[in-house]
Amino acid sequence: MRRPSTLVDVFLVLALFCCSSWKVWSSTLCKETNLDKVRPHSVSITEFGAVGDGITLNTKAFQNAIFYLNSFSDKGGAKLFVPAGRWLTGSFDLISHLTLWLDKDAIILGSTNSEDWPVVDPLPSYGRGRELPGGRHRSLIYGCNLTDVIITGNEGIIDGQGSIWWSMFRNKTLDYTRPHLVELMNSTRVLISNLTFLNSPFWTIHPVYCSQVTVQNVTILAPLDSPNTDGIDPDSSDDVCIEDCYISTGDDLIAIKSGWDEYGIAFGRPSTNIVIHRLVGKTHTSAGIAIGSEMSGGVSDVRAEDIHFYDSYTAIRIKTSPGRGGYVRNIYVTNMTLANVDIAIRFTGSYGDHPDDAYDPNALPVIEKITIEDVIGENITKAGLIEGIEGDNFVNICLSNITLNVSSNYPWNCSNIRGYSDMVFPEACEPLKERIFPDHCSDCYYLSNHRQSSNNQNRGQKFHLT
Repeated sequence: MRRPSTLVDVFLVLALFCCSSWKVWSSTLCKETNLDKVRPHSVSITEFGAVGDGITLNTKAFQNAIFYLNSFSDKGGAKLFVPAGRWLTGSFDLISHLTLWLDKDAIILGSTNSEDWPVVDPLPSYGRGRELPGGRHRSLIYGCNLTDVIITGNEGIIDGQGSIWWSMFRNKTLDYTRPHLVELMNSTRVLISNLTFLNSPFWTIHPVYCSQVTVQNVTILAPLDSPNTDGIDPDSSDDVCIEDCYISTGDDLIAIKSGWDEYGIAFGRPSTNIVIHRLVGKTHTSAGIAIGSEMSGGVSDVRAEDIHFYDSYTAIRIKTSPGRGGYVRNIYVTNMTLANVDIAIRFTGSYGDHPDDAYDPNALPVIEKITIEDVIGENITKAGLIEGIEGDNFVNICLSNITLNVSSNYPWNCSNIRGYSDMVFPEACEPLKERIFPDHCSDCYYLSNHRQSSNNQNRGQKFHLT
């Protein structure tokens, strides 16, 4: 029989509404995209002499095809069709109002000759190549100052053949920073979908200084020991949607960035309004979702939900350091399932790794309002390793409704942080033990409609008002 309402019930309901954010997350960032967008002009790469034998170098064919299609950019745009075959190429540029379409069994192969990847200037928000001073090799597929670009197909493949680059990195024989597989720069209205990306030399998909970017239904694969083969790295970009992706690489699956130390501070373009839906993947060395370590322009308003990481080193990680400046705030992670993960939650305030000696060590980052809730995990080694910066606490870290099966006798290790928790097992570390409900709702970023339980036996159970 249902018990009668009490003043305590009324108080809890009021607390619930107090804690619930009135902010409505817009679904328009991840709206249905028109993959069948009609381009009135279409050509096949074979019309420009390309040979899909995996041996013939087709860089000129791609360049000539796109040069020809550029004449239609103001006439409704154009489509470059890549049929079944193995199409070896060096770096080539995209244009606005273009669809690059890879048919089933079409494979674009990156050349294994570094001379086919031109050297370009470093990004202004980095000040130098990410790995070495000076320039960097341009990505295999590149675009700058574009609008309305679609890279898609019928489950085709783009393979960077990155092993030669990984060997040069390991042997310290690189002359310049390794190239990405796909980089769009200063561009807007970008869609990347329905493809598999393999063996990137460096970061795989890199939208930088971009707006309105959707990466949807892609698979990204690289050997788990391949160096720095991040999956998707939104960098100083806004209005980004990443959904329905599977990623397994040698570094972070998704890394949100915004410039490096004094160069990122001076450039001052944040990454903001980033939505991640339905992400599955694994990484043996890094994180499923990372923010940083290059975050000097700021990162805010990130929502990640329906996440599954397995056989991985870390699930969620924030990386920063004195000298970074910038901020990470308003981050919300929910509905995450973990299996065989070493560290579920990791914040690192001493990541180091500076571009040069000109950075300001007193440029301290602001890390605040990070909410992680609705998490279950099996075979987790450590629940959390959350380390801020002495004299620069990470604040308003909120954990709610988290249940982890942890093997370590010391599940949490926390320092220089402050925050709150409810329904967390194993019990959160001392700086996070103060309860969220009802006094600290406004200190936490976007809490869903969970109600506290006064019974420890109910910890980890989700409770919704009906």
